[in-house]
Order: sequence, then C-alpha cells, then structure tokens
Amino acid sequence: MNILIVENETPAADKIVQLLEKIDKSITVLGVVETVEEAINRLQMKPQPDLIFMDIQLDDGLCFEIFETISVDTPVIFTTAYDEYTLKAFKVNSVDYLLKPIDEEALVSALSKFKKLYYVDKDPFKRDFKQLINEFRNQYKSRFLIKIGNKYKSVPAKEISHFHISERNVFLCDFLSKDYGVDYSLEQLQTILDPRKFFRINRECIINIDAIALMYSYSSSRLQLTLKNKETGDLYVVSREKVADFKKWVDK
Repeated sequence: MNILIVENETPAADKIVQLLEKIDKSITVLGVVETVEEAINRLQMKPQPDLIFMDIQLDDGLCFEIFETISVDTPVIFTTAYDEYTLKAFKVNSVDYLLKPIDEEALVSALSKFKKLYYVDKDPFKRDFKQLINEFRNQYKSRFLIKIGNKYKSVPAKEISHFHISERNVFLCDFLSKDYGVDYSLEQLQTILDPRKFFRINRECIINIDAIALMYSYSSSRLQLTLKNKETGDLYVVSREKVADFKKWVDK
C-alpha cells in the first residue's frame, strides 16, 4: 500500500510515519509534502498513492483548495487539531477524520476502514471493474480543441501521434506530422490521456502506441523508436528507467 502524507508539521508527519511502519510493514510512504501547491503538483504525477493522510491547515492555506483546483480520486484520511472542518471533509474523499495528537488505536481503526471500503489490491476483479467504471465515466480525454490564429480545430486523441516539448512549450503532433501548441504540461496530459494508448517515454515526450513504427535496442538499457508518417526519420529514446514499464505496456 502506497501512502502520501500532506502535513506541514514535521513532528506530526514523523509520528504518522512511525505509527504506519509499526502497524503494517507492507506500507510504503511515498513522501511528505507541506503545502497546498506541493500537494497539487504531486497529485498530478504518476503513480497515484493508494491513500493520503492530509492535514487541513497547511502553510499556504486550507487543504480544501487542493480539491477545488484538481480532481482527486484518492481516498483521504484527514488529520487535524481542530474539529470544525468535519462536515466539509466528508464532502470530499474522506475515509476518516483523526484529531491530533493521533493515537495508534485510532489510526488502526482508520486504516481498517479504508481497506474494507477501498483497498482492492489483492482482488484483480475489483481492479478491472474500477477501470471499467472510470472508462464508462469518460475519464480520459478524447479530443483537443486547438486554436490556429482566429480559428479553432478539434483534434481527436486517436489522430495524435505524440506530444512533445519544444523550447519549453508543449505541442501535439498528428499523424500528418503537423504540430499544434496545447495548454497542458506533460504531467497534466498523463492524467487525462488513456494509459492504454499513450505512454510517456521520457521527460519530453508522450507517445501514441499506434504511432510506433519500429523499436530498436539502444545501448544495453534503452530503446529507440521510429514513428509512422515522420518524414524526418527522427528517433525517440525511451529513458532507461522507463524501459521495463514500456515493454510491459507494449506487450499488453
């Protein structure tokens, strides 16, 4: 189970980590973030945590600003010294609401509640069913509205070869090798594109599986790709740390 802690008080964060390690050795703490801004940036990245422990009052505001800014699907156990936000907490992704100082018994109870309601890691059927529900709800973006001068063009996701960064701007490239600027970061695109079709091969590029023409071994631990309809013959390198996941993705 992977857990993210959103907590601006170091002693409180340390205590949660200590208790989690004592209660369940299988728990991995992905990290501790201290502000609303840090939390927003982290939750737009992959992989997503299975559970979040979240203090309500952070250095730069209340944690509810996170839910107002981005979509958060991960269950949350709120931790706070105040009980005035209980109702608001349960209007978002709340599993439980723990008052500080947190004791071991309350934490065990909250984790047990989470596992019964949400944690389905050992049940593949529930995982697949959750994925089907997400697809049914149109979780993934199917088209992009592009502005070209004073005109607009809608580009279906299936017609996009890849997304790439050029001079600090993000562009989509269609199968006709035409580039269009988009107002998304690659991190944001990772959360809205269908992961069965798109894969981020390195820091600067997300590839559509249908765009891949050939794959080559590059050194002992990298891969190079050539894309369809790419007249320049450009090569796209899969970064070393992503090669294993990329091979699994291609082989599904």
